[in-house]
Amino acid sequence: MIYLITGGERSGKSSYAQNLALELSGSPIYVATARKWDADFQNRIDRHQQERDERWTNIEEEKYLSKIDFSAKVALVDCVTLWLTNFFTDHKYDVNLSLEEAKKEFLSIATQENTALIIVTNEIGMGVHAETPIGRKFTELQGWMNQFLALHADEVILMVSGIPVKIKGENSKI
Repeated sequence: MIYLITGGERSGKSSYAQNLALELSGSPIYVATARKWDADFQNRIDRHQQERDERWTNIEEEKYLSKIDFSAKVALVDCVTLWLTNFFTDHKYDVNLSLEEAKKEFLSIATQENTALIIVTNEIGMGVHAETPIGRKFTELQGWMNQFLALHADEVILMVSGIPVKIKGENSKI
């Protein structure tokens, strides 16, 4: 089962996804895709880690989710935007190469057996228009990846002001 949780910044995506993971399992996996860019970002990572208790198994993986065995587990991947940023910067802002590699990694985990994947992403294209060419390229990358993920997801939830709105799927936990 694949759940895609999407929405704008601070819309309640991560909280909703964490609650869903705990409804589905007493011991879910949390996969953090953030790269430690600077001290401020490290503080953000530390704060998020402190929000999760002993029920969680925390794994940090910036890019290669295929290294992780998700079989027969509930896993929360947070978040696609930071994950894509890692491909995008490492591939010198090449949208096609970044998209190809991210899709390959996603498909490698989506096919693992008896797995519930909860994936958090951002709808950055609904916000302010990016001022720079690189920002606009990243917005395209994010939009294309979100479409790919939504196509493969069993359920898609759009978070709006902390309210989950089911936009795909029959067996939603809403």
